[in-house]
Amino acid sequence: MPVATLSPETPFVNISAYKFVTFDDTAEKRQAFIDKCKELNLKGTVLLTPEGINMFLAGLRHEIDAYMDWLHQDPRFADVVAKESFSDRQPFTKLLVKLKAEIITMRMPLIKPEEGRAPAVNAQTLKRWLDQGHDDNGKPVVMVDTRNDFEVDVGSFDNTIDYRIAKFTEFPKVIEEHRDELNDKTVVTFCTGGIRCEKAAIHMQNVGFQSVYQLEGGILKYFEEVGGDHYHGDCFVFDYRTALNPQLEATDTKQCFACRAVVTPREQLSPWYIPGESCPHCKKKYSAHTESV
Repeated sequence: MPVATLSPETPFVNISAYKFVTFDDTAEKRQAFIDKCKELNLKGTVLLTPEGINMFLAGLRHEIDAYMDWLHQDPRFADVVAKESFSDRQPFTKLLVKLKAEIITMRMPLIKPEEGRAPAVNAQTLKRWLDQGHDDNGKPVVMVDTRNDFEVDVGSFDNTIDYRIAKFTEFPKVIEEHRDELNDKTVVTFCTGGIRCEKAAIHMQNVGFQSVYQLEGGILKYFEEVGGDHYHGDCFVFDYRTALNPQLEATDTKQCFACRAVVTPREQLSPWYIPGESCPHCKKKYSAHTESV
């Protein structure tokens, strides 16, 4: 099925992009990013870190294009390509340009993606592997979700391995605990847009895994290029849309303001679902607390 496209009904372009590269003048550059985004009416979040840049921004077509042209003037970011989706309104309420220690926190200082990435598999190749049940060398393919548990609950690849991690810093420990069941397989790590699975794949290589790949561009790029084959559910995103379907359209899934749990359309029928206040997951936590008192 075709993905959502720019139209008068969906005029806002939502971009996500990142690059691992030495970026040692983040403090000096921060104001320039703030000024350019404000000049172009862009909202969202830009993370500037010594190991690179990560961006989630939204604006009108000409504003996003002008921003990317400006970004590409810096030789370090000249090859950054953004993934795009479209919406009927601005999905972010403000602009944040932050200085951080890492693009995504893993606390593994030996991981330096710019010194060599783990092998990447593109969407078309992964689909073919999943269609045939093995990689091109005949090894069984195992999908490993590197996202947090609440994101996985919204949707994931069929038969994926989900270690129920609550934060990405847990990944190195849990992958070591399951080394034996993965060693004879081809492992494909994946996440929303590519950042977490890139770090995860590099870490797995560093600790001795012989056949590990990252899904190039993550779930969103997979949706864009091949749709939802071998995937069930939607993909959680960190803006007001909450989740996108394989056509990169916003769904009716919501996130609870109080407990941050994902609330499905069915759960929204509960009397406990009060937008901005509570949801059925809040009720479960409340009941568990009162029972233990």
